Amino acid sequence: MSSTNATGTKSAPKPTLWGRRDFLNLAGWGAVLGSIGVGLAAFGRFMFPRVLFEPSQVFKAGLPTEYPIGEVDTRWVDAQRVWIVREAKGFYAVFAKCTHLGCTPRWLGPEDKFKCPCHGSGFRRSGVNFEGPAPRPLDRLKIVLADDGEILVDKSVGFRFEKGEWDKPGSYLYYS
Repeated sequence: MSSTNATGTKSAPKPTLWGRRDFLNLAGWGAVLGSIGVGLAAFGRFMFPRVLFEPSQVFKAGLPTEYPIGEVDTRWVDAQRVWIVREAKGFYAVFAKCTHLGCTPRWLGPEDKFKCPCHGSGFRRSGVNFEGPAPRPLDRLKIVLADDGEILVDKSVGFRFEKGEWDKPGSYLYYS
C-alpha cells in the first residue's frame, strides 16, 4: 500500500515482514503438512488399534460343593456376566444379559427374580421372562464338570428356551 507525502507524490510501499505471496506460500505448506500429519495419525490408529481385554469364554467356577442348594450365586456376574444356579438335582448357568437391550440384570434374592434396571424386565429364577419389554427368556450357557471335578462354564455355547435348547446336553449339569 503506498502513501502520499507532503509534496503530493506517491512514495514506495513500506516493506513488511510478510508479503501476501509469502503468507499464502506458508499457509499452503502448513495445510499440506497438516494433512500429512492427520493421515499419519489415522494410519497409526489403523495399524495399532486399541485392544480391549476380554475375559476368556471358558472359565472354571469352583467345586460343586461350594454352592449351596437353592441359591443363585452372583460371584461371577462382574467378571464373567454369569449367574450359577444350584438346584437339588444340579446346576445351570444363566447369561446375565437382558434379552431386551443387553443390560445386566440384578438378582433380587428376596423377590426371587432377576430384574433389569434399564427398562424393568423381570425374569424368574429359571430365566423365563414374565414382566417388562424383554422378548424372550435369558440364555443359559454350557455347564459341565471338568476332569479335575470343578464346574466349567463355556460362554461361547448358549441355549435358548424358545428353541427348546434347555433340554440339550450341556445346558444343565446333573449333580447330587
